[in-house]
Amino acid sequence: MYRNLTCKEIDSLKANLCIAEDWNNVFVKDGFNPKRIFQVSFSGVVKLGNFDSYFELPGGMTKRSGVRYATLHNVEIGDDSCIENIENYISNYTIGKRSYIKNVSLMYVDGVSSFGNGTEVAVLNETGGREVPIHIKLSSHLAYFVTLYRHRPVFQQRIKDISDFYKTKHSSDCGAVGDNVFIINVGKIKNVNICDSAMIEGANLLENGTVNSNIDDPVSIGYNVTCKDFIISSGAKIREGVTVERCFIGQACELVSGFSAIDSLFFSNCFGANGEACSIFAGPYTVTHHKSTLLIAGMFSFMNAGSGSNQSNHMYKLGPIHQGILERGVKTTSDSYILFPAQIGAFSLVMGRHIGNPNTTDLPFSYLIENDNKSVLVPGTNLRSVGTIRDAQKWPNRDNRKDPNRLDFINFNLLSPFTIQKMMAGDAILKSFEKDKKDEYFYNKCYIASSSLKSGRVYYNLGITKFLGNSIISRIADNVIDSDEKLRAVLKPSTDIGLGDWSDISGLITPKSAVNKLLDDVENGSVGSLQAINERFKEMYDNYYEYEWTWAYSKLFDYFNLNPDTITRKDVIEIIGKWIDAVTTLDRMVYEDAKKEFSLSSMTSFGIDGDRADSINDFEQVRGTFESNKFVSSVLVHIETKTQLGRSVIEKLR
Repeated sequence: MYRNLTCKEIDSLKANLCIAEDWNNVFVKDGFNPKRIFQVSFSGVVKLGNFDSYFELPGGMTKRSGVRYATLHNVEIGDDSCIENIENYISNYTIGKRSYIKNVSLMYVDGVSSFGNGTEVAVLNETGGREVPIHIKLSSHLAYFVTLYRHRPVFQQRIKDISDFYKTKHSSDCGAVGDNVFIINVGKIKNVNICDSAMIEGANLLENGTVNSNIDDPVSIGYNVTCKDFIISSGAKIREGVTVERCFIGQACELVSGFSAIDSLFFSNCFGANGEACSIFAGPYTVTHHKSTLLIAGMFSFMNAGSGSNQSNHMYKLGPIHQGILERGVKTTSDSYILFPAQIGAFSLVMGRHIGNPNTTDLPFSYLIENDNKSVLVPGTNLRSVGTIRDAQKWPNRDNRKDPNRLDFINFNLLSPFTIQKMMAGDAILKSFEKDKKDEYFYNKCYIASSSLKSGRVYYNLGITKFLGNSIISRIADNVIDSDEKLRAVLKPSTDIGLGDWSDISGLITPKSAVNKLLDDVENGSVGSLQAINERFKEMYDNYYEYEWTWAYSKLFDYFNLNPDTITRKDVIEIIGKWIDAVTTLDRMVYEDAKKEFSLSSMTSFGIDGDRADSINDFEQVRGTFESNKFVSSVLVHIETKTQLGRSVIEKLR
């Protein structure tokens, strides 16, 4: 493939002000044109491709491929690439085809590097104890186990061995720049692999990492970015003065506007701007926009942090050793504060300051509000919130991953065995309080008003009925059921997987039995590679609805006081009737909640110099009318559609 230079080619290169320690160590391909090389210094072994094409640059500029004004040491350059204006040198790199590298100060590999693979990230606990070794195949689910399952030391050792093998396998004394890579106006690049189609423009420093870009979903790194000890996954965008150190950046994440992070993990579709993060586990769709927001020592997912949100992991005793878990869908309002340790139940809203270390995991969909320096819990009320439903609808539409090889397997279900089991537990907790006739109840450092207890039970039972009804209808809708015996046969689950408790392992909702089986198989060696582990996660994801039905089937008979051996079509018709009532009741609550956004008080500051009519007109020009709002319309359509669905299934059963 490569050959030595001819004497004529050497003379031509010298005429173009090129020099070499030893021309015998410069290799080229047949068809090589020395005119494409100008003022280049060669040392070590250098291999050059053919440079015949042009680059089309922004603004209509064209640039011929070739190598100009550069010092190269142990470098291979692929066909039709352009290397120009290297201030110091490029050393120990293989550069692919059609890549453009210009105005780079320094780019080299020093010794044997793992390119960020194996870097340990001190997540959740700054002082150590939960370190996660990062690598280019890390999923949020595996990281979840490595972070939290320290009570299984055999599993931890097996994962460490697998990670060490992967780190060694990908270590080299030569770095790689892939095909179609664009690198311009960059300071220092040290010990970094840069994969296909990456765009790096104006970065200050990239050191010890992998930019795991590809043609399907390129990575973009912008001006004044500094990255040390990192993995950046496909589709990620890191721009505008971002600083990260010892971080994993997942697929389609976006960090911008001076955001800084240290010892943190960010998984699919996270967004960070202006603020800072320290030792956080940011599961899928963790979002923080504001300069005044600090996320520290917490685990989050599907989370939106309000401006000024803050947490404390330090009690000034034994150091910053405390951690917090905000389960999926938690929102924090402006200037909220949580003193860790704490655990907040799924899809809850946190408002105000909470210093009592609350644990609301079994009371999801709640408001946690500060009132008179107390943490007041309003159970279940977020089930009727328009914001909760809107979030659940928008997350699937905001999945920006284009890479066909996805690392994280994400369930978007608002109601699932994970949340319904907690509603059932929450209902039992609230029911246990009812025998004590009080105005206020105390639970896990939180106060619950008696009125909130009653409404919480109503909300939870509406949610449970809606979920179980959804499951039954999904199970029977496509079947012809002309007898009670046929009904019982159709309802019977096809697998036992799904019984018992469920977990949300950072985006993937799955039975604990499936989780424990995977952990056992890793420990006994029957699952021994990252690929095999990820395949098991995919299996859990693909079979979610089969597992979900097994769980729902195991719960619906107790909940509706029925027997699986004697259940009839009449029983199911009654359940579907209750389901219709639950769905429409919750939808009407959401509808009324949305209506508040169109009240006269919401029109304050509209029509600033006019009368009330001008305010209304100005408001409608900007926001539209309540009736024309797309979300409001979708709620009404949902009520009608679900009602018709329920009635049609009832007719089929009759």
